[in-house]
Amino acid sequence: MNTKNYSTPTKKYKFLLSSIHSIYRVIKSTYELQHLVTRLTRLLYQIFSCSECTIIILDPSKESSVLKCLVYEKKKQIVDKKIRVSNPLEKKIIKSLTITRRDGILAIPLISDDIIGLIILKRDKKDSSFDASDQEMLTTVAEQAVIGIQNLQLYDEQQKVVVGSVKSLITLMDTRVPQEYTHSPNFSKLVAAIGQKMSLDRKQIEGLKYASLLHDTGKIDIPTEILKKTSKLTTKEFNIVKLHPAKGVEILRPIQILKPAIPIIMYHHEKYDGTGYPSRLKKGQIPLGARIMAVADAFEAMVYGRPYRERMNIRSAIKEIKKKSGTQFDPQVVDAFLKAIKKTNTKNYLKPANKKIYNNIKKGDKT
Repeated sequence: MNTKNYSTPTKKYKFLLSSIHSIYRVIKSTYELQHLVTRLTRLLYQIFSCSECTIIILDPSKESSVLKCLVYEKKKQIVDKKIRVSNPLEKKIIKSLTITRRDGILAIPLISDDIIGLIILKRDKKDSSFDASDQEMLTTVAEQAVIGIQNLQLYDEQQKVVVGSVKSLITLMDTRVPQEYTHSPNFSKLVAAIGQKMSLDRKQIEGLKYASLLHDTGKIDIPTEILKKTSKLTTKEFNIVKLHPAKGVEILRPIQILKPAIPIIMYHHEKYDGTGYPSRLKKGQIPLGARIMAVADAFEAMVYGRPYRERMNIRSAIKEIKKKSGTQFDPQVVDAFLKAIKKTNTKNYLKPANKKIYNNIKKGDKT
């Protein structure tokens, strides 16, 4: 922001207000740290008319950066790995915790209880130097940025705790549920790929991923003899099986961060024509995530087989999915599945953790 270009205080004030509002919107609408840092770096580059803008996020030791974004000449560089701080200017700011404004440089520490990062702006010699109003503006930005960064860092820590809990649940399930019911390592990738083809946003994709890992949690309460049964289930046995979505929701509902996955888990056995369970929902009544899960889950069940059903080769499974489009499955989800599966490396997709199953599939599969 070159404030000397503004002929009247009113124009300058309006620009400052507009810029701060833009930055505030970026911070409030971004839910991933790398995305926030990238967007903020690009925006500051534009607002302050820089030749370079860099934002650095430090690790707790303050000796290394864990995320660094540089924007220059409309180009962008992102380093999202731990790198030791060696630049003299960066080291000086970290040590002194003070603002630097000199020779076309304006650099400011991002401070909460302690320094968590830096913002460094640079201008070419031919351009006007940064002045006091630039510094005041960047200080205001830094205060907002610190709040946004800390919130996302806290969210990331919560995510790690949740992921650890999810992994523990999956490990518990895998010891309780027959291996024929466990999913391949790439099941979540397929579900996410379908979601991406349907233009779902990041939060929706995240909910899908959690649901893909945990949608069969309720099966932990089904007697093993029913899960392993190779003949047709009795009405009584099938009624027990139909309780597993609600049971899974009962187990997972207390975990707040899994909230977006709950409707998917609850309704992933509903059918597009209304003949599914537990609520006989149809078409748009079924949550989109559940419609996506239904297609991916059916595909894996066909490809890997179940105690009550022989496995199919991939080509036959895809044909069956197409055949049931409009009855069991949402046609739009089927279209997205077909696009996603084209870009899936089926050889890698067919590698479950159980090598015996994989070897059997390799012997019999002709895609």
